[in-house]
Amino acid sequence: MADRTPVLRVDPDEVPERVLVMGDPARAELASRRLKGRRQLGSFREYVTYGGTHRGVEVAVTSHGVGAPGAVIAFEELSRAGVRRIIRTGTCGGLAAEVQDGDLVIVTGAIRADGVTDAMVPTPFPALASVDVVTAIRRAVASTDHRSHEGVVHTHSLFYPGEVLGSDLEFWHRAGAIAVEMECAALFISGSLNSLATGAVLVADGNPLHDEKGDYDPHRQVVYDAVEAMIDIGLDALIDG
Repeated sequence: MADRTPVLRVDPDEVPERVLVMGDPARAELASRRLKGRRQLGSFREYVTYGGTHRGVEVAVTSHGVGAPGAVIAFEELSRAGVRRIIRTGTCGGLAAEVQDGDLVIVTGAIRADGVTDAMVPTPFPALASVDVVTAIRRAVASTDHRSHEGVVHTHSLFYPGEVLGSDLEFWHRAGAIAVEMECAALFISGSLNSLATGAVLVADGNPLHDEKGDYDPHRQVVYDAVEAMIDIGLDALIDG
């Protein structure tokens, strides 16, 4: 066990160069069922990693938990294990009115309000997805009949806005953000620092600017169905390039 990474608890020699990441360990297990020769590579706390093949290509699936500080641990250890391409598949809240529940969001860049990347790079440094990964995700989405949107997301460190400072989501929407989530900026900055190809495709499971307070419910069939499609899209894009 001494050769395993400290947190993911994976043997670097067993980790392929292409990894699909997501917050939820249960969703990682769901994604892993699509892999041939599925095997668990590591497990510790919220971090679970599975390996196998997708269309004959070696890939892995890793869960990173909720929020950028914990997710960065996963991204860093994957990089140290020799991973070169990472795609995040997760959920988000729509900010643009046209981003409806169950729609897909292809992420091109992220606003860095994540709570961790300011400790990694100077504030002006942009968090951008890799062009080739965005292109691969576009191709994978185009092969489906799912509605999709493409643009910048707001990566926030706070899930529930507080009563004292309130929410700044309307401001960021006016600036051009089409959705809000919690990890993409950290992934893209990790990619820049470690020369990784990174990208993300997300499912909208609500809209904090347009839904009534208390109406948020990610446990609906429209979201579940879109998550299934998103996982397939993520795996196809992962091996395209």
